[in-house]
Amino acid sequence: MPAVRPVVLGLALFATACAKNAPASRSADSASSEATPGAVDADESITNTQEQGVDEGGIIKTHGDHLVVLRRGRLFSIDLGGDRLRPRSVIDVPPRRGHDAWYDEMLIHGDTIVVIGYSYRFSATEIGLFRIDDKANLSHVDTFFLNSNDYYSSRNYASRLVGDQLVFYMPQYASTELADDSMPGVKEWHRGLRRKSDWHRIMDATDVVAPIEADPNTLHALVTCDLSRPDLGCRGRGILGGAGRSFYVSGQAVYVWTHSGGAWSASSDAALYRLPLDGGPIGAVKVMGAPIDQFSFKEAGDGRLHVVLRTESHGDGMWGPERSAGDLGIVTVPANAFARWGGEVPQQAYRDLPDPTGDAYAFQNRFVGDALLYGNGTGWGYAAESLQAEVHAHHVDGDWGPQVLRIPHGVDRLEPLGADGLVVGTDGRDLHFSSVALRDGAELAGHFVQPNAAQGELRSHGFFFKPSGEGDGMLGLPLRVAGGPGYAHLFDGSAAVLYLDVKDLQMQRLGMLLADPNTDQNDQCVASCVDWYGNARPVFYKGRVFALMGYELVEGKIADGRMTEVRRLDMLDLVRGEVVRAPG
Repeated sequence: MPAVRPVVLGLALFATACAKNAPASRSADSASSEATPGAVDADESITNTQEQGVDEGGIIKTHGDHLVVLRRGRLFSIDLGGDRLRPRSVIDVPPRRGHDAWYDEMLIHGDTIVVIGYSYRFSATEIGLFRIDDKANLSHVDTFFLNSNDYYSSRNYASRLVGDQLVFYMPQYASTELADDSMPGVKEWHRGLRRKSDWHRIMDATDVVAPIEADPNTLHALVTCDLSRPDLGCRGRGILGGAGRSFYVSGQAVYVWTHSGGAWSASSDAALYRLPLDGGPIGAVKVMGAPIDQFSFKEAGDGRLHVVLRTESHGDGMWGPERSAGDLGIVTVPANAFARWGGEVPQQAYRDLPDPTGDAYAFQNRFVGDALLYGNGTGWGYAAESLQAEVHAHHVDGDWGPQVLRIPHGVDRLEPLGADGLVVGTDGRDLHFSSVALRDGAELAGHFVQPNAAQGELRSHGFFFKPSGEGDGMLGLPLRVAGGPGYAHLFDGSAAVLYLDVKDLQMQRLGMLLADPNTDQNDQCVASCVDWYGNARPVFYKGRVFALMGYELVEGKIADGRMTEVRRLDMLDLVRGEVVRAPG
């Protein structure tokens, strides 16, 4: 994700836009159950996470009566107290001007804000620590670096927060002869000193388990840092495996699937590793095929792991999920399979699934409870006419399915609506929302069409559903005008956030909160100036409704079934005034 995240998608316009807009290019390769200061209840989370209790690095988070926004190398805080919407504080994330880094993810633990990015100066993951006080004032605490490859993904997120544990999965190309000085280490900023002695190793060769693949060439490291400690207390351990990889974080463990296939293929020589978050022993089993992305995984309550597989997949490395192909299947790995090191998952654990129709370039999959939904859509490319597409549904225990549901649009987004599902996609012109009831089978329940529109955000965090009962709630999704390619969201902001009322899975339009096209967006950006993680989000918090669109934060109110604007602010007003900068 830097001085060129080269676009291997064959999209010439995208490559041109990167060259014109990026100051540096990028390469292709929730909270604890115990209350903490500034923390919010799980049902007040504003991040569309894959697993409850496992927060994911994002661009907007909450802290008491405050919102905190990460935007193009700056942190902004907004005071919501007393029915207000008031900009409060801004601070630069880079430890000094001219620092070559990209900042994509933010997490909040108590009064500590953690900003995660990748530093090209140090070839390392960068962790910036900031403090927010009870008046939403921001201050810099420290900056750390973890040496790693640029491992960011076009779909997955680099960091997770489980209780006090900040979790990173970091692959690094390596030989089978591991030297301690090549192991992941941590260093503080210290005004940018670059001596080797500045790096403090957090793991050595004894922390790496033996490979079970034939040709391992990558060190897959799990790094956990304790945010309850001022020095982070980072430690690492890992495995040697193939370069192909996917990772998934449940509340109990990190799962890493590796394979030694070529750039865009999976081989039968693959391995699945389970790294418990409590520090327990690493388990490993031999497997076949490869997952598509993090949404291909689901840990069941009884400890079993369900994984969707394709015969040709690179996993969730940069642009990998966009290039999966081949036969489709699902494997269920028993909970006790990891007890015997290097055993093989039995053949009967694999089941074939019907291959999806349409463009395999944009395959989407998602578990909703015990049901799996999947299909094909447009993705990062130009919208294709999809007058008769399909979404497939399958119960993981075989209670029903596989089933094929005919829909008049592609499958560009799959989301849970509580215990049921939602399919969002385009027909080439209009944006469609189809709800899927998942009870004794899969059945199309509701349908809504927004004319001449496209998704304004492709990542999972761009969507949010706030439930109010079984099959009821409110959802929000950023929109753009139809016609442009999906990758346009990297450079063009969303025009609006659409809100739909959901009652018994039927959807009705509440209205939109609109961006102001006349707002001055000249921020004189000096770091992280392309929105790899998007810039628009629907926010539902403490009974209030907001829309983040670039530097604008708009509050809405629902009355008589209609959304109306209450107030808005421009966060750049803080930049135009006095900017508080981190020391260094």
